[in-house]
Amino acid sequence: MVSNDQRRRQLAREKFLRQQQRREAARRRARMRNAVIAGALAVVVAGGAVSYAAGAFDGDGAAKDDEAAAEPSSTPKDPCGKAAPGKVKPLSFKKEPALTIDKSADYTMDLRTTCGDIGLDLSAAKAPHTVNSFKFLVDKGYLDHTKCHRLTTGGIYVLQCGDPKGTGEGGPGYSIPDENLKDKRLKGNVYPAGTVAMANQYNARTKKGRDTGGSQFFLVYRDSQLPPDYTPFGTISDSGMKVLEKIADAGESSGQGDGSPNATVVIDKATVTKS
Repeated sequence: MVSNDQRRRQLAREKFLRQQQRREAARRRARMRNAVIAGALAVVVAGGAVSYAAGAFDGDGAAKDDEAAAEPSSTPKDPCGKAAPGKVKPLSFKKEPALTIDKSADYTMDLRTTCGDIGLDLSAAKAPHTVNSFKFLVDKGYLDHTKCHRLTTGGIYVLQCGDPKGTGEGGPGYSIPDENLKDKRLKGNVYPAGTVAMANQYNARTKKGRDTGGSQFFLVYRDSQLPPDYTPFGTISDSGMKVLEKIADAGESSGQGDGSPNATVVIDKATVTKS
């Protein structure tokens, strides 16, 4: 017959084992989540360091914090409207277009999306190849009807667009050089809120993948810790930032901090204008 004291010790052991199992499961999920985010950054920003991950899940709060992150609440209402009629054009080009923009002029890009207009002031003088490429692609209708396919809400805070496939694997068929990586705005390895920058395939560990920008770009809606490896080529308008905040508030689909946005963000029409 088991005494009360023995029963208490048994319950204490079981409780301890459950705690250990929860903590170990939390650590596994944290490692998996960090791997997912790091893998996503290989597409978003290809090898950028996720500095927030280290040490963020230590201590007794590990299980509780991770379980809360892994079990998101019900999906919020989609804040965006219906997409305009039309289909993505399956365009591909053999080489980067000739540099024809006026580097001394001001250019703007307007993304008319299902969630609202996002205006971008482009840095033609500092990132001429990038701005020239977007002028070329947008004039061809390349971005029209494409989805912004990824929202990242932990460590870095970006909405990624520019992939006609909507998978993170699409591109225009050519690559462009990295530019403006010494921009004074990128202080302390931070891309400040309001920055628009290029995704690429650079891997900081192997030092390979320079000059691999294509058509995918990311819009920074909150200061994001990233090394200066991704061409900053413009800034987002105040009204565009409000649209991004609305998209970010709706969250992303995975509950892991990186996934497709719950908001249906479609670029109905993109234009680049010289002013």
